[in-house]
Amino acid sequence: MLQLNYIRDNKEEVLKRLAIKNFKDAEQIIHSVIELDNQRKAAQKQADDTKAEANSLAKQIGELMKSGKRDEAEQLKVKTAELKNSEKLFDEKQKTIEAEVQALLVTVPNVPHMSVPVGKTPEDNQVVLEEAVKPILHTSAQPHWELTSKYDIIDFELGVKLTGAGFPVYKGKGARLQRALINFFLDRATAKGYHEIQPPILVNEDSGYGTGQLPDKEGQMYHATVDNLYLIPTAEVPVTNIYRDVILKESDFPIKNCGYTPCFRREAGSYGKDVRGLNRLHQFDKVEIVQIAHPQKSYEILEEMRDYVASLLRELELPFRILKLCGGDMSFASALTYDLEVWSAAQQRWLEVSSVSNFETFQTNRLKCRYKDEKGKTQLAHSLNGSALALPRIVAALLENNQTETGIRIPKVLVPYCGFDTIN
Repeated sequence: MLQLNYIRDNKEEVLKRLAIKNFKDAEQIIHSVIELDNQRKAAQKQADDTKAEANSLAKQIGELMKSGKRDEAEQLKVKTAELKNSEKLFDEKQKTIEAEVQALLVTVPNVPHMSVPVGKTPEDNQVVLEEAVKPILHTSAQPHWELTSKYDIIDFELGVKLTGAGFPVYKGKGARLQRALINFFLDRATAKGYHEIQPPILVNEDSGYGTGQLPDKEGQMYHATVDNLYLIPTAEVPVTNIYRDVILKESDFPIKNCGYTPCFRREAGSYGKDVRGLNRLHQFDKVEIVQIAHPQKSYEILEEMRDYVASLLRELELPFRILKLCGGDMSFASALTYDLEVWSAAQQRWLEVSSVSNFETFQTNRLKCRYKDEKGKTQLAHSLNGSALALPRIVAALLENNQTETGIRIPKVLVPYCGFDTIN
């Protein structure tokens, strides 16, 4: 959530940058926010003035009572009661306006960083790096959804029987490959200085609000209505919320956490060939990296996180590219996002496997995640996160790119984790 003072002090700049995100209602909402805040300030002044007048009369009443002027004192008591009632009404008006301002602020996306490319669709994203020696497959090569059936390692139809579409069942070497990737990603993250967290996979409304999933993405989240809890779409939600209502010290930075969780996304309206097999699921496994950082260091850290995820793809021997997302393709909460995509040789297309984002103070303002600077002043920290990595499309690319006529080769770095070097 954007800070109200920032909006007031930088109205034109905010509108200019929100235009890069193609936020159509920006001018109307920002105008309403400022106008309502003016009304709130006026109500606050009226409440303060009324309270000051009532306090002044209270002193006069005391002096009148001491001097025996009881009748005059009683008259002032009546006026004091009227003033206190007015003060209460002004306070209630102020609270009502504050609620209206908050309701508007949560609908405003984060402003994009100045380096974010202008654009509306994924075609407008900027390629910043490509390391892609694309494999040439044999003539009978198959897409991963056929390979998983051929080698009996992932059963999509059984998942439909047990739950529904988008909930595959991993079997045999497919299950072991999943476990191998999770352990590999966690080992690499902890070696890089990330502290491993195993968080709950159900969160409350406050947690969903804190990281910006609520109220923006409630339609994409699975909701356990009886207990009013939400299944997490990513470990970002519980891991970042560890620092909700926390005041840190500058010496605490950078705070680096990682966590493996299953992730749940309804993906309403997703259909077609591009979501077949592992391309888009309702439940999937992911290792997430999260940092809470000093504002002066957050963009340097973003580059480090991006490069770290790229190093994982190199170790897995996967062709990949890095994109800087344009304004129209960014998430609601992000200030700057890099997507990392791997090449799917059988599908002949790029598959997104990671987003690495800096949210600046957008999440921490909601979370009230702050730190005391060297002067003792309380400031908002910056939050960042990234997928390191999401498994389904990694598995899809590994299976497709490494298939041979006699089996599927496992990258060398995973062999110690899998306990086998070939799926056949």
